[in-house]
Amino acid sequence: MTTYVLSVLTFGSIYALLALGLNLMWGMTGMVNLGILGYYAIGGYVSALLTVKLGLPVFAGMLVGTLAAALLGAATCVGLVKLRDDYLAIATLGFAQVMALIAQNEIWLTNGTDGIGQVPRLGDELQGQSFGILYLLICLLIVALVFVGTEVLRRSPFGRVLRAVRDDSMVAATAGKYVFGYQMKALAVGGGIMGLAGASYVHYIGFISPEVFQPQLLIYIFLALILGGRGNNLGAVAGAFFVVIIVEGTRFIAEIVPSLSAVQIGAIRQLIIGIGFIVVLQNWPRGLIPEPLRRYRPPADPAAGQGSERAG
Repeated sequence: MTTYVLSVLTFGSIYALLALGLNLMWGMTGMVNLGILGYYAIGGYVSALLTVKLGLPVFAGMLVGTLAAALLGAATCVGLVKLRDDYLAIATLGFAQVMALIAQNEIWLTNGTDGIGQVPRLGDELQGQSFGILYLLICLLIVALVFVGTEVLRRSPFGRVLRAVRDDSMVAATAGKYVFGYQMKALAVGGGIMGLAGASYVHYIGFISPEVFQPQLLIYIFLALILGGRGNNLGAVAGAFFVVIIVEGTRFIAEIVPSLSAVQIGAIRQLIIGIGFIVVLQNWPRGLIPEPLRRYRPPADPAAGQGSERAG
């Protein structure tokens, strides 16, 4: 049971990294990117190939995988930045499908559907709970560092420009901001974070295959950000752990009602998950931890103050 809890929390940390990357792209910049699994897979595949075939250390492979995903994010911006809203979402989803086809068919590089096995894991010399505790602490440390970095970014002038681009890109451009440059940086940094999540995943499982392109994972990450609070980094992290706990917690229905079949248990799980998400969105439409909104306070009119002094 302890090993299972450690595994759930570790996957929650990986989901939190994906949600933080999506929050930077969509929550702060307003770009609906459905290609997040492409960055996730690139980070994992690059790190796996470098550590398995070239024998690089795990941390070096994770770093290069992160940089590769960041470069891919910048390249995505160059090709798709002219698209808006639904068109951008469809195009980025197509980008993820292209990456999935490459992973399946370029057998000389990715080993196709058989995947890449025997990927070195951090703390691989440890066994059982000791390995689970060590890797969970590593993932939590990575999430903490990424959270602090994205939070500093959100509070900085750069983050304020990103939110201005999200709210109205034409107004931001009129104010003299180079919108394309800010969007490219947001996609690059967000893609790098997602690539780091993919590298963290592959060095935890020790294996990667085209199965990482599961549409269900894409849905979970968007749900995590929506439920946690779009535009708020703390909400993204909280939403990721909330989604993982809800999804994994429903697995215990089989122990509570052992007379149900596997099909019935699956249907009940989906029903409970759906109801839970609906309840949260009905009571907290902006998420559990919504983005703090600053209200504009007009400056005091100095002329009015002088007038009142004269009147006195």
